Amino acid sequence: MYFSAVFQAYAKFTGAPLTVNAINKSWKAPKEVPVLISEDTVISQPAKILNFLRKQKYNADYELTAKQGADTLAYIALLEEKLLPALLHTFWVEAENYCSVTKPWFASRIRFPLSLYLPGRMSREALNRILLTRGGPPLYSLTEVEAQIYRDAKECLNLLSKRLGTSQFFFGNTPSTLDAFVFGFLAPLYKVCFPRVQLQEHLKQLPNLCRFCDDILSFYFRQLRRDGFHL
Repeated sequence: MYFSAVFQAYAKFTGAPLTVNAINKSWKAPKEVPVLISEDTVISQPAKILNFLRKQKYNADYELTAKQGADTLAYIALLEEKLLPALLHTFWVEAENYCSVTKPWFASRIRFPLSLYLPGRMSREALNRILLTRGGPPLYSLTEVEAQIYRDAKECLNLLSKRLGTSQFFFGNTPSTLDAFVFGFLAPLYKVCFPRVQLQEHLKQLPNLCRFCDDILSFYFRQLRRDGFHL
């Protein structure tokens, strides 16, 4: 859902004519999302989707300097290393959140009987990904891994808040690829109502990041209530 939000924001920033099709209950629904379909071309990997859009001259980074381009890559790597594991845990591993929010939402959009199986498989895959990337010495138990990934995520949020400061976007007054990534990672966390809100509470203590999300939602997703913001 995070990368889907990234690409929706990127398309809004660049004016790319993107039509969003939410996951439906058809057997023909793609197994991997997000997927970009352009005529007979099907692209499924995030980096390849961005490269395709840039080749079509939808580039959010035209005005960035070389240093800003390097900073963009560094901060995206930071998001994926430090924030993504905690997001996966919040949505897919934390039992109360998974049972009351994530599983019902995804199951309602998947055809029976896959709706009984796929959410559980996605939950297991999320846990395996966390343990594979973060579950090594000196972190020997799941409790220790969970504590560390949330510490890392909060540190990442603090760094993003410090970098944004009072600016509208991360590189001034024009949104870039980095803004799309930060928004895509933060907006689901910011807006979904969870019973367990450890990371969400920390985000809401950083008013500039909340304002950042609100501004993008208000300006670029004005039809949010009518059409739905498909994360």
